[in-house]
Amino acid sequence: MANKNLNAAKTAKKDEFYTQMTDIERELQHYWPHFRDKVVLCNCDDPYESNFFKYFALRFNQLGLKKLICTCYNGSPVQGNELLLRFEPWDDEAEIKKKAYKVEITEVTDVNGDGAVDLSDVRFLLQNDKNVLATLQTGDFRDPECIELLKEADIVVTNPPFSLFREYIGQLMEYEKKFLIIGNVMSVTCKEIFPLIIENKLWLGPSITSGDRKFYVPNDYPLNAAGCGIDTDGRHYIRVKGVRWFTNLDHNKRHEEIDLVCRYSPEEYPTYDNFNAIDVGKTSDIPFDYDSVMGVPITFLDKYCPEQFEIIGLSQIGCHDLLPDTKKYNSYKEVIRETDKPTKSSGGKTNENAVLPGKGTKKTYYLGPNGEIVHSEAKRIFIRNKHPQKL
Repeated sequence: MANKNLNAAKTAKKDEFYTQMTDIERELQHYWPHFRDKVVLCNCDDPYESNFFKYFALRFNQLGLKKLICTCYNGSPVQGNELLLRFEPWDDEAEIKKKAYKVEITEVTDVNGDGAVDLSDVRFLLQNDKNVLATLQTGDFRDPECIELLKEADIVVTNPPFSLFREYIGQLMEYEKKFLIIGNVMSVTCKEIFPLIIENKLWLGPSITSGDRKFYVPNDYPLNAAGCGIDTDGRHYIRVKGVRWFTNLDHNKRHEEIDLVCRYSPEEYPTYDNFNAIDVGKTSDIPFDYDSVMGVPITFLDKYCPEQFEIIGLSQIGCHDLLPDTKKYNSYKEVIRETDKPTKSSGGKTNENAVLPGKGTKKTYYLGPNGEIVHSEAKRIFIRNKHPQKL
């Protein structure tokens, strides 16, 4: 489940998160060969602030890019200090920040003769018409003029609004674009996203597999949740758990098989009550010798190797064919110990989850059709080992 910061951002539609350069560098190092002679589009990125723009502008020649396109939406809330852009006529700061615009880079050279290619060279080239700086109507990725830029692009790299993630992915698929974008790991459970994973049209990047990530946010972002703050430079930030890179660009890590060391036994791997599969609580506990269906945590996708495993379903209605939708469970309210209080769980909800007999926390208890005690696990991905070992 996404943390409170992310949920609050989605509710308020305040998910203008600015990605750290270190996170971009750690992920992009796995894809450099993909970018040679390609048009890269960063279509949720204000060059006033975007580290995506800075990354590709500074490495334009090193990556061998054909063109870099970056678009900014109307009402950009941040004014940067490293790349100051101006339009004609020279407006005041407030007016500049209201404009949506695009930057198109086709050349980055050491024009100022200081021996290094940096943002001052990019600024000089823009001011001398070597590249293109132009206003847009809205800058929204769904706007027709932004869709035309998308059609021109070969690869899209950005951090889209989390609240629009499914719509954003849908557009990339519609126009058959290569991409590398940031989202929340629980997005894989959406009915629009999970089929893409099954069909190997989308997978996770290798550089982020756990923990939280720091994102800068506009100065009007409410800092009323844990993990929010202001750094020594006066910039507002939040920390978000469950962040992942989503891509359809191949990388070597994706083909590294998991080293399996556990052996199957019925005692260690219980079978679900509501479908025929065993439960594996951690990816590292996947048995090497089991040849049928297993339920694993969502974070299995961090280690997923398509040559080693087949993904066949998800314990959520609309994303699988294994779970009968008619399976229902009644509330379990028995007081087991003197200190217990009746559970407030309601029947029917667990038909979307993996249900195990006889263990779990009180709040997840339910009664099966014959009065047996069961409990619901978190969402599970169903997999099968393509090459189980028999020792």
